[in-house]
Amino acid sequence: MELAIYNKEGKDTGKKVSLNDAIFGVQPSTQAIYLDVKSYLANQRQGTAKTKERAEVARSTRKIKKQKGTGGARAGSIKSPVFVGGGTIFGPRPRNYWFKLNKQTKRMARMSALATKIQEGNLMVIDNLTVAEPKTKDFVQIIKNFDVLNKKTLWVLGEPNKSVYLSSRNLKGSDVITASDINTYQVMKAEKVVLTEASIKKIEELLTGE
Repeated sequence: MELAIYNKEGKDTGKKVSLNDAIFGVQPSTQAIYLDVKSYLANQRQGTAKTKERAEVARSTRKIKKQKGTGGARAGSIKSPVFVGGGTIFGPRPRNYWFKLNKQTKRMARMSALATKIQEGNLMVIDNLTVAEPKTKDFVQIIKNFDVLNKKTLWVLGEPNKSVYLSSRNLKGSDVITASDINTYQVMKAEKVVLTEASIKKIEELLTGE
């Protein structure tokens, strides 16, 4: 499989890059994508939600009224969940939402996500993504050149580039990551994925070396 290579001006350089069909040409597995996205989002959860139960509410423990003769239901404690200010029934407790996903499934999910973008025609290759100095307007110009100004776009670099990162971090909808940090959730969330030539080699090494 081959894709055209574009420059920062958004113009076809006339060159093509050959992609590994074993990675970029797989039949996408929606189940693997679902599991990896579910795992990614679950791992972002703090799991610190907590409400006070009956035993934890700081209120009086005396019997609030006599057992019989009031015409109402019996009540022994103001901490009861039926009273305002009482404990919460079956409230949330701190928990860990993390769950393990095996390497083969994660690998298939990432390959499936990339293959999906290629099939949709939403994956492009840029020869090199650099800016002379950290300036947002320079990165905005690159975005305009690729006609993705109002689209969620994932830019994937081969190596970390501080200038590119600083130039893009204030732009809503544009995410810059390195190939080693690529994940299924970000790929699927993006409307367009732009890979640098250097990142393709890194991705292929990452997804064949596991």
